[in-house]
Amino acid sequence: MKEDNILNQLKVVCSLCSLRELCLPIGFGPQELEQLDALAGSKKLVKRGEYLYRTGSPFSAIYAIRGGFFKTSVLHEDGREHVTGFHMMGDIMGLDAIGSGAHVCDAVALETSEICEIPFDRLSELSMCMPVLQQNLHRIMSREIAFDHEIMLMLGKMRAEERLAAFLLNLSQRFSARGYSAASFQLRMTREEIGSYLGLKLETVSRTFSKFQDEGLIAVQKKFIELKDANALKRLLGSLA
Repeated sequence: MKEDNILNQLKVVCSLCSLRELCLPIGFGPQELEQLDALAGSKKLVKRGEYLYRTGSPFSAIYAIRGGFFKTSVLHEDGREHVTGFHMMGDIMGLDAIGSGAHVCDAVALETSEICEIPFDRLSELSMCMPVLQQNLHRIMSREIAFDHEIMLMLGKMRAEERLAAFLLNLSQRFSARGYSAASFQLRMTREEIGSYLGLKLETVSRTFSKFQDEGLIAVQKKFIELKDANALKRLLGSLA
């Protein structure tokens, strides 16, 4: 509880944030950053298993992940969960609700995470007098749409081995962009969640991990993954790499 109180009292300062280049990347001067600092408010701690927002909940803010990991998912009519995305530090969440005014998926913390909550009505007002902010918001939304399109292509055209290879390489690139190792990282999600995201059965995911390890492409120790031969994984993707 003491840790929670301390974190909730700390102020987010966009101008000093190491994730600024990922979150709202370019073009801000000192005055604009000062306005964003005031807009960002306080940090919020979301514990593992807690919801950041639920399907159908009213839209009021977007969220910049300062640290940690989230998954987004929807429920089928029969109660089965379908994972729609994994989100890490530097990602923006909540954009799904801008058009409808309500969230269309659940967002759950896969580990204790820290987010910056940005009220969207105030952000919209600020963007009207800060063209560079509006441009960056459009860039972020465009990037999300492009990423979703890539995922649709991946699920439609790739075999199981190609899907898992693409998934691991994508995580590698994302960790590298944030200053972490591209070759060794921890999976915050379960094999079942990976399968739900990639459209594969749990048995297929487990079998493909084992196949990659037997062939020397990766090394697996519980949730820790080491990419032993990233080039071989890329070759699996062929022209889609």
